Amino acid sequence: MFLKRIRVSGNGKRRTYWALVKSIRTARGPRHQVVAYLGELQASERAGWAHVGRILDHRAEPILPLFDKAEPPEPVPQNVEVRVRGARVERTRDFGDVYLGLTLWRALGLDALLERLIPRGREAVPWSVVATILTLARFCEPSSELHIADTWYERTALDDLLGVSADEVNKDRLYRAHTRVLPHKEAIEKHLKERFVTLFDAQFDLMFYDITSTYFEGEAKANPQAKRGYSRDKRPDCKQVCIGLVVTREGLPVAYEVFDGNRNDATTLEEIVETLEKRYGQARRIWVLDRGMVHEENLTYLRARGGQYIVGTPKSMLRSYEKALTDKGWTEVEEGVEVKLCSGPEGDETFILCRS
Repeated sequence: MFLKRIRVSGNGKRRTYWALVKSIRTARGPRHQVVAYLGELQASERAGWAHVGRILDHRAEPILPLFDKAEPPEPVPQNVEVRVRGARVERTRDFGDVYLGLTLWRALGLDALLERLIPRGREAVPWSVVATILTLARFCEPSSELHIADTWYERTALDDLLGVSADEVNKDRLYRAHTRVLPHKEAIEKHLKERFVTLFDAQFDLMFYDITSTYFEGEAKANPQAKRGYSRDKRPDCKQVCIGLVVTREGLPVAYEVFDGNRNDATTLEEIVETLEKRYGQARRIWVLDRGMVHEENLTYLRARGGQYIVGTPKSMLRSYEKALTDKGWTEVEEGVEVKLCSGPEGDETFILCRS
């Protein structure tokens, strides 16, 4: 399938539309069959699709071009009469977002990776494909597995793009896919790191680490990590788990860990640092942490390993820098935001003053 340009003239105006088409064989020879009409695409949108095409060009297997430059469009009648009362629209489906998500999924090589990690057995739908559906749903319209199976999937063009009918997508199959994918968490994270370097020239010298939480409806008796703790969702009545996420300066995810729901944020740092060093080797990384991680034991731990850090500090410490706040020497890092570097009281740390 590929995107095809359609030009239409009427009322003295000339418009260009795009459609997703596929080639089919007929008794009269090959013909183009429209899968979905995409409407007009702005210049920025066309540039985005072209960029995706350039990414795909680096793959070993042949890729069909997104735009049919070599093939002139079929002539379109200049005047078309339409009986409006007799026209109707049937089974409209979402295409653009799922196509983009699927393109990124394949550009990252996750389809081939999961096919290798989870060999196909007797299941009707390969687990690697079910994982693709789950990820695209999270990318396009975050929702429950029940919503994906009952509503979302049937509303998209994924049945044509993936070759999986809506009848084959049910909540039980979606739930079981999580169990199949989870054992390969470390392999997936390593693979993503390598692809981030190749595709986006990602840097891993600056790591942002933070904690969030997610709660459960019900008692969650089968989950030993589900406990009551500080709820960021304002649901202290529910059990929860804490999730630690590490991302690069570009916001690309590198690793995550799940902790007990009553775990204090500051106690997770050593575990995260050692996990990354075990996986990617020890390096002189700069860790960016919020105030919840600021604990003297954590800072001592990072210094002992030769690590650097940028952490949030209490506003009360501004009193120690009243003179520096009024002096000159500020640097504007973006519109309305200025910073200044100052030595700490002991001389072994540098403080970043920021004003807006």
